[in-house]
Amino acid sequence: MNALEPTGTDPLTDLLSGVRTTGAIFQQSALAGAWAGRFEDGSPLALAVPLRGPAWITPHNGARVRLEAGDVAVLSGGTSYVIASDPSAEPHVVIRPGGRCTTLDGREYSTTRGVGTWGAPGPDDPVIVNGLYAVEAGTPALLLAALPPLAVIPAGQGPSPISLVALEDAACPAPGQQVLLDRMLDLMLITALRAWFTRPGAEVPAWYRAHSDPVVGQALRLLDADPAHPWTVETLAAKTGVSRAALARRFTALVGQPPMTYLRERRIAQAAELLREPGATIGAVAGRIGFSSAFALSAAFKRVRGISPTEHRTGEARTQP
Repeated sequence: MNALEPTGTDPLTDLLSGVRTTGAIFQQSALAGAWAGRFEDGSPLALAVPLRGPAWITPHNGARVRLEAGDVAVLSGGTSYVIASDPSAEPHVVIRPGGRCTTLDGREYSTTRGVGTWGAPGPDDPVIVNGLYAVEAGTPALLLAALPPLAVIPAGQGPSPISLVALEDAACPAPGQQVLLDRMLDLMLITALRAWFTRPGAEVPAWYRAHSDPVVGQALRLLDADPAHPWTVETLAAKTGVSRAALARRFTALVGQPPMTYLRERRIAQAAELLREPGATIGAVAGRIGFSSAFALSAAFKRVRGISPTEHRTGEARTQP
């Protein structure tokens, strides 16, 4: 297969391909009494699933939402949120990066890897499972841009991605446990997002809808498959079998921006992710995503993001624990 040919067959496949977790962390909490925890783990994606409900979830600067048993909440962007057994309950534990749990004043409550469990649930107590997502490779920028800070998929809208029995099996230390947890979280995410993006009346980005167009969809898949390639509107038009003017007009109408603007923003989003890697230099990142030099990347990054790559990386460093 030519490396520049589209690799996806539908927009959701394109959106999720290359996003895989490693080191997934699950937390199972018994919401007995007035239980509340504030999640400050910084995960770009996180899921919350009440195995027995109800529970309340409040995203940072967002409205409180009631979750029933079997609902799936997908949180994106890495901002904090609170899960509670009662809307009036105040947080008494904080979940930090790496799944660390502390008291409000920072004292270690529990340090876990894999599956952590808090509280012993009674037969009728609510139980909620949180999956904390870490992205191993690629960039989740398009996926994050397509999601609201909190997306709730009601029970019954899609098949349940997890059960109490499955989690109990995964919690047993055994060879291959971490791989099992990683793939379980991937399955949870994919199942939830399939239901979210295909639900009736779903509000999705213009570029997502444009994937169904035979011409623009092919152009988007080409750009997403290899954003570092020296694309021009002319080479894209040749690949998609239409004229340069026709592609530019159709792409802009369906996506909301010209092809090269979309490609530039795609590259900048990828650069923002790569710059987080330890030891990454602006020059090396520039070469990996199709810019001729560190100066060219810096200028484009500043135009799109309003800050330099160095300022972006410094800002990221300040937010780390």
